[in-house]
Amino acid sequence: MNFVAIDVGLLLPAFAAGLLVLASHVLLGGEVLRRGIIFIDLAIAQFAGLGIVIASALGFEVGNWRMQVSAVTAALGGALLLRALERRAPQRLEALIGVAFVTAACAAIVIMSHDPHAGEHLQELLVGQILWTTWGDLGPLALVTATVLAAWFGLRLRHSPLGFYLLFALTVTASVQVVGVYLVFASLIVPALASSGGLARGYAIGAAGYGLGLLASALFDLPAGAAIVLSLVTIGSLAAGMPRPIRPSF
Repeated sequence: MNFVAIDVGLLLPAFAAGLLVLASHVLLGGEVLRRGIIFIDLAIAQFAGLGIVIASALGFEVGNWRMQVSAVTAALGGALLLRALERRAPQRLEALIGVAFVTAACAAIVIMSHDPHAGEHLQELLVGQILWTTWGDLGPLALVTATVLAAWFGLRLRHSPLGFYLLFALTVTASVQVVGVYLVFASLIVPALASSGGLARGYAIGAAGYGLGLLASALFDLPAGAAIVLSLVTIGSLAAGMPRPIRPSF
Protein backbone atom coordinates (compact mmCIF):
# COMPACT_ATOMS: atom_id res chain seq x y z
CA MET A 1 0.00 0.00 0.00
CA ASN A 2 1.50 3.30 -1.10
CA PHE A 3 -0.20 6.43 0.29
CA VAL A 4 2.35 8.60 -1.50
CA ALA A 5 0.81 7.45 -4.80
CA ILE A 6 -2.47 9.23 -3.98
CA ASP A 7 -2.16 12.18 -6.33
CA VAL A 8 -5.31 14.28 -5.95
CA GLY A 9 -4.47 16.24 -9.10
CA LEU A 10 -4.48 12.96 -11.02
CA LEU A 11 -7.47 11.32 -9.36
CA LEU A 12 -9.94 14.23 -9.37
CA PRO A 13 -10.23 14.60 -13.18
CA ALA A 14 -10.64 10.83 -13.46
CA PHE A 15 -13.37 10.86 -10.80
CA ALA A 16 -15.08 13.78 -12.55
CA ALA A 17 -15.01 11.79 -15.79
CA GLY A 18 -16.64 8.89 -13.97
CA LEU A 19 -19.40 11.13 -12.63
CA LEU A 20 -20.06 12.46 -16.13
CA VAL A 21 -20.29 8.92 -17.47
CA LEU A 22 -22.67 7.94 -14.68
CA ALA A 23 -24.88 10.99 -15.27
CA SER A 24 -26.17 9.47 -18.50
CA HIS A 25 -25.37 5.78 -18.04
CA VAL A 26 -27.49 5.19 -14.94
CA LEU A 27 -30.52 6.48 -16.85
CA LEU A 28 -29.73 4.47 -19.97
CA GLY A 29 -28.91 1.39 -17.92
CA GLY A 30 -32.34 1.38 -16.35
CA GLU A 31 -33.92 1.57 -19.81
CA VAL A 32 -31.66 -1.24 -21.04
CA LEU A 33 -32.85 -3.47 -18.19
CA ARG A 34 -36.47 -2.54 -18.83
CA ARG A 35 -36.13 -3.44 -22.51
CA GLY A 36 -34.23 -6.65 -21.75
CA ILE A 37 -31.36 -5.87 -24.13
CA ILE A 38 -28.51 -6.23 -21.66
CA PHE A 39 -25.65 -6.56 -24.13
CA ILE A 40 -26.56 -3.66 -26.39
CA ASP A 41 -23.99 -1.50 -24.60
CA LEU A 42 -21.17 -3.95 -25.36
CA ALA A 43 -22.24 -4.14 -28.99
CA ILE A 44 -22.54 -0.36 -29.51
CA ALA A 45 -19.28 0.23 -27.64
CA GLN A 46 -17.58 -2.31 -29.86
CA PHE A 47 -18.95 -0.65 -32.99
CA ALA A 48 -17.56 2.67 -31.77
CA GLY A 49 -14.27 0.93 -31.06
CA LEU A 50 -14.29 -0.51 -34.56
CA GLY A 51 -14.68 3.01 -35.93
CA ILE A 52 -11.67 4.12 -33.86
CA VAL A 53 -9.60 1.17 -35.10
CA ILE A 54 -10.51 1.92 -38.71
CA ALA A 55 -9.56 5.56 -38.25
CA SER A 56 -6.26 4.53 -36.67
CA ALA A 57 -5.53 2.17 -39.56
CA LEU A 58 -6.13 5.07 -41.96
CA GLY A 59 -3.51 7.08 -40.12
CA PHE A 60 -5.76 9.50 -38.23
CA GLU A 61 -4.30 10.80 -34.96
CA VAL A 62 -5.93 10.10 -31.61
CA GLY A 63 -8.40 12.89 -30.83
CA ASN A 64 -8.47 14.02 -34.46
CA TRP A 65 -11.93 15.09 -35.63
CA ARG A 66 -11.81 12.46 -38.35
CA MET A 67 -11.37 9.76 -35.73
CA GLN A 68 -14.36 11.13 -33.82
CA VAL A 69 -16.46 11.16 -36.99
CA SER A 70 -15.41 7.57 -37.71
CA ALA A 71 -16.32 6.45 -34.18
CA VAL A 72 -19.70 8.22 -34.18
CA THR A 73 -20.54 6.95 -37.67
CA ALA A 74 -19.73 3.36 -36.74
CA ALA A 75 -21.73 3.58 -33.50
CA LEU A 76 -24.75 5.16 -35.20
CA GLY A 77 -24.56 2.55 -37.95
CA GLY A 78 -24.52 -0.18 -35.32
CA ALA A 79 -27.45 1.42 -33.49
CA LEU A 80 -29.52 1.61 -36.66
CA LEU A 81 -28.65 -2.01 -37.44
CA LEU A 82 -29.76 -3.16 -33.99
CA ARG A 83 -32.97 -1.13 -34.23
CA ALA A 84 -33.73 -2.79 -37.58
CA LEU A 85 -33.06 -6.21 -36.03
CA GLU A 86 -35.37 -5.34 -33.13
CA ARG A 87 -38.18 -4.61 -35.55
CA ARG A 88 -37.59 -7.74 -37.64
CA ALA A 89 -36.79 -10.31 -34.96
CA PRO A 90 -37.61 -8.96 -31.46
CA GLN A 91 -37.69 -12.42 -29.91
CA ARG A 92 -34.13 -13.14 -31.04
CA LEU A 93 -32.75 -9.67 -30.45
CA GLU A 94 -30.40 -10.55 -27.57
CA ALA A 95 -28.79 -13.32 -29.62
CA LEU A 96 -28.44 -11.03 -32.63
CA ILE A 97 -26.86 -8.35 -30.44
CA GLY A 98 -24.31 -10.94 -29.34
CA VAL A 99 -23.55 -11.81 -32.96
CA ALA A 100 -23.17 -8.12 -33.82
CA PHE A 101 -20.75 -7.65 -30.90
CA VAL A 102 -18.50 -10.57 -31.79
CA THR A 103 -18.52 -9.58 -35.48
CA ALA A 104 -17.42 -6.02 -34.71
CA ALA A 105 -14.80 -7.29 -32.24
CA CYS A 106 -13.31 -9.74 -34.72
CA ALA A 107 -13.33 -7.14 -37.49
CA ALA A 108 -11.31 -4.84 -35.21
CA ILE A 109 -8.85 -7.62 -34.44
CA VAL A 110 -8.37 -8.39 -38.13
CA ILE A 111 -7.76 -4.72 -38.94
CA MET A 112 -5.23 -4.47 -36.10
CA SER A 113 -3.48 -7.73 -36.98
CA HIS A 114 -0.66 -5.98 -38.87
CA ASP A 115 -0.24 -3.22 -36.31
CA PRO A 116 2.78 -3.82 -34.01
CA HIS A 117 1.00 -1.82 -31.30
CA ALA A 118 -2.27 -3.74 -31.67
CA GLY A 119 -2.12 -5.23 -28.18
CA GLU A 120 -1.75 -1.80 -26.63
CA HIS A 121 -4.60 -0.39 -28.72
CA LEU A 122 -6.85 -3.32 -27.82
CA GLN A 123 -6.14 -2.92 -24.11
CA GLU A 124 -6.93 0.80 -24.28
CA LEU A 125 -10.18 0.04 -26.07
CA LEU A 126 -11.26 -2.50 -23.48
CA VAL A 127 -10.11 -1.00 -20.17
CA GLY A 128 -9.68 2.64 -21.18
CA GLN A 129 -7.26 5.24 -19.84
CA ILE A 130 -9.43 6.99 -17.27
CA LEU A 131 -6.53 7.59 -14.88
CA TRP A 132 -4.83 9.81 -17.45
CA THR A 133 -7.89 11.96 -18.04
CA THR A 134 -7.21 15.68 -17.76
CA TRP A 135 -9.63 18.53 -17.06
CA GLY A 136 -9.28 19.56 -20.69
CA ASP A 137 -10.46 16.12 -21.84
CA LEU A 138 -13.77 16.51 -20.01
CA GLY A 139 -15.19 19.23 -22.28
CA PRO A 140 -16.43 16.96 -25.13
CA LEU A 141 -17.74 14.36 -22.66
CA ALA A 142 -19.59 17.05 -20.68
CA LEU A 143 -21.11 18.45 -23.88
CA VAL A 144 -22.34 15.03 -25.01
CA THR A 145 -23.70 14.27 -21.52
CA ALA A 146 -25.60 17.58 -21.38
CA THR A 147 -27.02 17.00 -24.86
CA VAL A 148 -28.17 13.49 -24.02
CA LEU A 149 -29.78 14.54 -20.73
CA ALA A 150 -31.55 17.45 -22.43
CA ALA A 151 -32.87 15.14 -25.15
CA TRP A 152 -33.82 12.49 -22.57
CA PHE A 153 -35.84 14.77 -20.32
CA GLY A 154 -36.66 17.73 -22.56
CA LEU A 155 -37.44 16.03 -25.86
CA ARG A 156 -38.49 12.78 -24.15
CA LEU A 157 -36.60 10.73 -26.73
CA ARG A 158 -36.50 7.82 -24.29
CA HIS A 159 -40.07 7.10 -25.41
CA SER A 160 -38.96 6.76 -29.04
CA PRO A 161 -37.34 3.41 -29.90
CA LEU A 162 -35.17 4.98 -32.60
CA GLY A 163 -34.39 7.99 -30.41
CA PHE A 164 -33.22 5.69 -27.62
CA TYR A 165 -30.84 3.85 -29.93
CA LEU A 166 -29.38 7.06 -31.34
CA LEU A 167 -28.90 8.62 -27.89
CA PHE A 168 -27.33 5.40 -26.72
CA ALA A 169 -24.87 5.38 -29.62
CA LEU A 170 -23.88 9.00 -29.02
CA THR A 171 -23.37 8.48 -25.29
CA VAL A 172 -21.38 5.26 -25.59
CA THR A 173 -19.15 6.69 -28.32
CA ALA A 174 -18.07 9.51 -26.04
CA SER A 175 -17.62 7.41 -22.91
CA VAL A 176 -15.85 4.41 -24.42
CA GLN A 177 -12.94 6.60 -25.48
CA VAL A 178 -12.46 7.72 -21.88
CA VAL A 179 -13.28 4.67 -19.76
CA GLY A 180 -13.19 1.73 -22.19
CA VAL A 181 -15.66 -1.01 -23.12
CA TYR A 182 -15.63 -2.84 -19.77
CA LEU A 183 -16.36 0.26 -17.70
CA VAL A 184 -19.09 1.37 -20.10
CA PHE A 185 -20.85 -1.94 -19.53
CA ALA A 186 -20.34 -1.85 -15.76
CA SER A 187 -21.48 1.79 -15.49
CA LEU A 188 -24.67 1.04 -17.39
CA ILE A 189 -25.68 -2.25 -15.81
CA VAL A 190 -24.32 -2.50 -12.25
CA PRO A 191 -25.85 0.66 -10.68
CA ALA A 192 -29.18 0.15 -12.46
CA LEU A 193 -29.29 -3.53 -11.51
CA ALA A 194 -28.28 -3.00 -7.88
CA SER A 195 -30.69 -0.11 -7.37
CA SER A 196 -33.64 -1.69 -9.22
CA GLY A 197 -34.03 1.49 -11.24
CA GLY A 198 -33.83 3.96 -8.34
CA LEU A 199 -31.85 6.90 -9.71
CA ALA A 200 -30.51 8.36 -6.45
CA ARG A 201 -29.43 4.92 -5.22
CA GLY A 202 -27.93 4.10 -8.61
CA TYR A 203 -25.90 7.31 -8.72
CA ALA A 204 -24.66 6.71 -5.16
CA ILE A 205 -23.54 3.18 -6.01
CA GLY A 206 -21.82 4.38 -9.16
CA ALA A 207 -20.03 7.28 -7.48
CA ALA A 208 -18.83 5.07 -4.62
CA GLY A 209 -17.62 2.45 -7.11
CA TYR A 210 -15.60 4.96 -9.11
CA GLY A 211 -14.20 6.67 -6.03
CA LEU A 212 -13.08 3.51 -4.23
CA GLY A 213 -11.84 1.92 -7.45
CA LEU A 214 -9.64 4.90 -8.26
CA LEU A 215 -8.36 4.98 -4.69
CA ALA A 216 -7.52 1.26 -4.78
CA SER A 217 -5.80 1.73 -8.13
CA ALA A 218 -3.56 4.44 -6.68
CA LEU A 219 -2.82 2.66 -3.41
CA PHE A 220 -2.01 -0.76 -4.85
CA ASP A 221 -0.77 0.25 -8.33
CA LEU A 222 -3.62 -1.54 -10.12
CA PRO A 223 -5.09 -0.93 -13.60
CA ALA A 224 -7.66 1.79 -12.95
CA GLY A 225 -10.38 0.54 -15.28
CA ALA A 226 -10.32 -3.01 -13.96
CA ALA A 227 -10.16 -1.81 -10.34
CA ILE A 228 -13.23 0.40 -10.83
CA VAL A 229 -15.21 -2.43 -12.43
CA LEU A 230 -14.43 -4.73 -9.50
CA SER A 231 -15.30 -1.95 -7.06
CA LEU A 232 -18.62 -1.28 -8.80
CA VAL A 233 -19.53 -4.97 -8.72
CA THR A 234 -18.57 -5.30 -5.04
CA ILE A 235 -20.49 -2.21 -3.93
CA GLY A 236 -23.41 -3.07 -6.18
CA SER A 237 -23.60 -6.58 -4.68
CA LEU A 238 -23.54 -5.19 -1.13
CA ALA A 239 -26.13 -2.52 -1.95
CA ALA A 240 -28.44 -5.05 -3.60
CA GLY A 241 -28.57 -7.00 -0.34
CA MET A 242 -29.39 -4.01 1.83
CA PRO A 243 -33.00 -3.51 2.90
CA ARG A 244 -34.61 -0.43 1.43
CA PRO A 245 -35.93 2.25 3.77
CA ILE A 246 -39.66 2.06 4.30
CA ARG A 247 -41.46 5.21 3.26
CA PRO A 248 -44.07 6.28 5.77
CA SER A 249 -47.61 6.53 4.51
CA PHE A 250 -49.79 9.33 5.81
